Amino acid sequence: MATMFIAGESTASSSGQTYDVINPATGEVVDSAPKGTEGDARAAIDAAFAAFQAWSETAAEARAQLILKGIDAVKKEIQELSVLLTKEQGKPLGDSQREIEHFMHGMNFYAGLASKIRGSYVPLPDNKMYGMVLKQPVGVTGAIVPWNFPITLMGTKVGPALAAGCTVVVKPASTTPLTTTRIVELLNQAGLPKGVLNVVTGSGSVVGEEILRNAKVSRVAFTGESKTGKHIMEVAGSQMKRVTLELGGSDPMIVCEDADIDKALTGASVGRFYNCGQACLAVKRLYVVESVYAQFVEKLVGKVQRLKLGNGLDKDTRLGPMHSKVQREEIESQVADTVKRGAKVLVGGKRPEGAEYEKGFFYLPTVLTDAPHDSRVVTEETFGPVLPVFKVKDLDEGIELANSSQWGLGSSVWTRDLAKARRAAERLQAGNVWINSLHIGYDEMPFGGVKFSGIGREHGPEALEYYLETKGVVVATP
Repeated sequence: MATMFIAGESTASSSGQTYDVINPATGEVVDSAPKGTEGDARAAIDAAFAAFQAWSETAAEARAQLILKGIDAVKKEIQELSVLLTKEQGKPLGDSQREIEHFMHGMNFYAGLASKIRGSYVPLPDNKMYGMVLKQPVGVTGAIVPWNFPITLMGTKVGPALAAGCTVVVKPASTTPLTTTRIVELLNQAGLPKGVLNVVTGSGSVVGEEILRNAKVSRVAFTGESKTGKHIMEVAGSQMKRVTLELGGSDPMIVCEDADIDKALTGASVGRFYNCGQACLAVKRLYVVESVYAQFVEKLVGKVQRLKLGNGLDKDTRLGPMHSKVQREEIESQVADTVKRGAKVLVGGKRPEGAEYEKGFFYLPTVLTDAPHDSRVVTEETFGPVLPVFKVKDLDEGIELANSSQWGLGSSVWTRDLAKARRAAERLQAGNVWINSLHIGYDEMPFGGVKFSGIGREHGPEALEYYLETKGVVVATP
């Protein structure tokens, strides 16, 4: 059985209760996890609060070395961790390994930044005085992590927090706690002081709420759906906590008439169907200029039909199951609404047939055309393997339709024309724009959304600022 990790020790729930973690490909129980209580969350927060002063005063280089030692410990278990992640999340084994490698890369990136945090010297009008700007860690951080990329998205919070000198309480998604708890244990065993990094498993309504409402938590970092993000804003905002929210998206991709069609096809297929389409920055609306539309759609359908659907542990699998029964039912409902309103299914649009799929949450990769722009597949976030394709007369119409959404996380444009690329980059209402590139979040680049896709930024040196307070100091010469 998995355990939580509080104040440097593995622990069960104070209630003694556990719950089962299910393999979405088979419906079988992978393992059980503690059903954390408010008291467990409070104990973790207290431990982080008690550890904060000493950790914040630890030399930055020493903090970095402890992070690096933890990465080494994770690397030694990467094969076992990848299998565990596939079993609890569903994604293909190779994708699980890449996710853990991405986590290690991000942690390494922030370890390198720990000693690069800078304040400043400020000349003042009175030459007998001068100013200093100090950068100091904000305090205890609550890291609330989703199920789609549970390890990567833990790293985007834990990495900058530890590098800045903050202590952390991680709350993983209840359906994907197993790999997270093991990695937190490894990081602790590598030498992190007791209480610096804790993990509490259980429901968001219990564990998550305690993190939001506890006065000892100064900072909340959340990735997840927008409805939950709004709730976090309301609760944490009333206590003036520092908050970043990386929320839902409906990322548009625009293919111009002069694009490299083959590369754009790969961008659309990988961008939509990677992790079974369960990614906030996935391509969720595809706009193709009319002169290349028919050719592009025909090739896209052929590419999608060749995707191998199956258990993530099978080496030939390119598309695993959806993560849960609820997720699949939501996608089915969205597709049914859109088809009812006139959309055509070119490929997919249903569950696969066959005994190997019966116990899992599988859904065929789906391409739609003629979806009304006010249908659910367009207006809502489609968190699954469904891609609506639209014909537009030119780039400007594509940008106009791309911007018609309430979402504004990512976007991309495919063109050989630098003037078009620049126009799209400047006019697309999104936190991130990719030009002739896959929708990939890089640790080196700031990442986040506008409109209903969130506030604040993760990744990049910019992320550190959300874990640091800026203090002005005026010094008078005696």
